[in-house]
Amino acid sequence: MNKCMPAIETKSDLTDSFSRTISYLRLSLTDRCNLRCVYCMPEDREEGLQLLAHDDLLSYEELLRIVNVAVKMGMNKLRLTGGEPLVRKGVMAFIRSLSEIKGLEEIRLTTNGVLLEEKAAGLYASGIRKLNISLDTMRPERFRKITGMDMFQKVWQGIEAAEKLGFAIKLNVVAMNGFNDDEFIDFARLALHRNYQVRFIEFMPVGKNSTWDKRYYIASEKLQEMFSEVGTLDPLPGRRMDGPAKVYQITGSDGSTGSIGFISPISHHFCDTCNRLRLTSAGRLRACLLHDREADLKTMLRSGATDDDVRSLIRQTILDKPKGHTLVEDLKSSDKHPCGGQMSRIGG
Repeated sequence: MNKCMPAIETKSDLTDSFSRTISYLRLSLTDRCNLRCVYCMPEDREEGLQLLAHDDLLSYEELLRIVNVAVKMGMNKLRLTGGEPLVRKGVMAFIRSLSEIKGLEEIRLTTNGVLLEEKAAGLYASGIRKLNISLDTMRPERFRKITGMDMFQKVWQGIEAAEKLGFAIKLNVVAMNGFNDDEFIDFARLALHRNYQVRFIEFMPVGKNSTWDKRYYIASEKLQEMFSEVGTLDPLPGRRMDGPAKVYQITGSDGSTGSIGFISPISHHFCDTCNRLRLTSAGRLRACLLHDREADLKTMLRSGATDDDVRSLIRQTILDKPKGHTLVEDLKSSDKHPCGGQMSRIGG
């Protein structure tokens, strides 16, 4: 060998074409849900909703195989989503199996909280310590209007049960002008007085039959302006395992402090630091929430793929990850829809 020749440089399996390290996998365990939220379901909520048959979902064995391959590649963070992940039969045993995978540093769960009171202890025993809980209103009647179900008290009891067990809790609030904008101040005060990080998420146009309308959209900057009557916001430094939220410490006039986050995919997209892939409940690997390109991992698995084949597909999906979404540009075009996928299938 010619010792003067430079060594051939190789990229990490988890590095994409824009030098981002993809270390975080989100699994949508099911597209089924026990709520019918206006921003997630099609406009008619029932007739426009096409649910997967059980055999169309990846089995737990298939999911464990994929996660094992991904972790061996270097992925170390996993989030379970849906639909509502806790409605899937056998989910608790599956989570216990996930917790035994060496190299998987953290498993997080996103839930609507309906089943949380009865499942919280089991989740904690399985090693989960961090929960994201969707809660767009603290008013029971409005909760019914937004979700289609009269379950506010059940959700709140689940949140309190999780808090007592010691979970770190993030409350996800989809910010919708004309729906819940008169409660943003109340949520900011909640962050001051309870040990929850409250995160405000800009309303996104996901799904061809979604209820998204620019009249309902409110930018994160406008929310931040509202909080001046509650306290001051000071940005907190990002951490390695953080998600897309820009997080602030809020300090009230009485000296109390809390944590508030803003997820701003439209006004300030976070594509440059995106570190995640999504596996949809239909078994398709997706590199971007707001970009419809997907790789059919389920068909590959059921056609006799080896672990090396799975690894290659994950690697190619990482290389194909777009630099960023084109949401703002697409919204200006009447003949283009930014994301045609079904949110409950992609995973929120």
